[in-house]
Amino acid sequence: MRGADTFTESLFTLRKLEDFVPADHPLRAIRQMVNAALVKMDELFSGMYEADIKGGRPSIAPEKLLRAMLLQVFYSVRSERQLMEQTQYNLLFRWFIGLSMDDAVWVPTVFTKNRERLIKHDAIIELFNLVLEQAEDKGLLSGEHFSVDGTLIQAWAGHKSFVRKDGSDDDGDSANFKDQSRSNDTHVSNTDADARLYCKGDNASRLRYMGHTLTDNRHGLVTNAMVTTADGFAEREAAKAMINDARQATDNAQAEITLGADKGYDAKEFIDALQAMNVIPHVAQNTSGRRSAVPDAIAASAGYAISVQKRKLIEQGFGWAKTVGRIRQVMVRGLKRVDQIFVLTMAAYNLTRMRTLGKIRLQTA
Repeated sequence: MRGADTFTESLFTLRKLEDFVPADHPLRAIRQMVNAALVKMDELFSGMYEADIKGGRPSIAPEKLLRAMLLQVFYSVRSERQLMEQTQYNLLFRWFIGLSMDDAVWVPTVFTKNRERLIKHDAIIELFNLVLEQAEDKGLLSGEHFSVDGTLIQAWAGHKSFVRKDGSDDDGDSANFKDQSRSNDTHVSNTDADARLYCKGDNASRLRYMGHTLTDNRHGLVTNAMVTTADGFAEREAAKAMINDARQATDNAQAEITLGADKGYDAKEFIDALQAMNVIPHVAQNTSGRRSAVPDAIAASAGYAISVQKRKLIEQGFGWAKTVGRIRQVMVRGLKRVDQIFVLTMAAYNLTRMRTLGKIRLQTA
C-alpha cells in the first residue's frame, strides 16, 4: 500500500543529540581524544581571558571553537561562513562542537576575532602536542626513527598583487608582466607580504609558503609541523630545527636517532649538521653528476633500507592535508596564520590516523 506524503512534526522530543550519532561513527573516538586534550588546556584557556576578567559578556568557549575548527578540516569546509551555515542544521556538527539543538550558532566573525588570541597563546600548538602525547601513551611512536619533507602551500594572493617595493609603476599593466624581471628582491605582494614568489621543479612560479613536517616512522604520525617562507634553503633549515627538537625530547641522550629524507636534503652542510647532533642521516643519496654527502657505510646498512621504505608515509600526510584539509591554497594571510592552519591540519590528520590505528588494533586483538 502506498504511504501518504504527509509531514507531522512532534511538539516535543525526548531524544538527545547523542541518540542521533551512530555508535560506530568515526567522530566518537576522535571526540574522546580531542576532549582529553582540551581538559589539559584548561589553565591555558584561563590565561587567555585574564584581561577580560573585569566584566563584559562571556566569550565563546575556546574548547568549542577548537572543535569547530577541527570539524572544518575533517569535512573540507572551505570557509567559516559555510561551517556556521552547516552547523545550523547538521546535528552531527552540533554534537561534536558541543552545541545543543536550541543553541544559537555564532556569526563567522567569531573565528576572525579569536584567531589572533589563539595564535598569541599558541593554543593550536598545545593541542597538537597533547594529541601527540596521547599517541605516545598508546605506543604509536618509536621516538627514534623519523622522516622529514616539505611541501608548497599556495598563498591567498595572485600575481597582480606582486608589485615593486619602491612603489614605482615601471611595470605598467600588472596583469601583463611578460618579459619583465620580477623577483622577491624587488617585488612584494601588497595582499600578503609574507608570501614569496617560488618555483620548484616543473611548477610555475607562484606566491607560496613552504610547509614542513617531521613524521615518526612507526605509523607515519606527524611529530612536528611548521611553515616558513618559501626559498631554496627553508627545507633543510626547518629539518634541522625539527630533528633537534626531537633529539631534545628523547629521555635517553645516547638513543640512536635516524632521519630519512629525499635527495634534496643530500648536502654536505646538512649531513654534517645531523652528525653533529648525533643523528644518523638516512638521506637518499644524490649521485647524479656529483658525489653524495651521505657516507656509503650508512647507505649500505639495513636501517637505511628500512628508512627508505618508511619515508613514503610522510607523503600520505601531505596528500590528506591537501585533499581533505585546506592547505593546497590557504584562505588566510600572513605567516603566523598560515602556520596555525597547517599545524591544526596536521593535528587533525594525527587524530584520524590514531582512530584508524585503534580500530585496527581492536579487530586484530
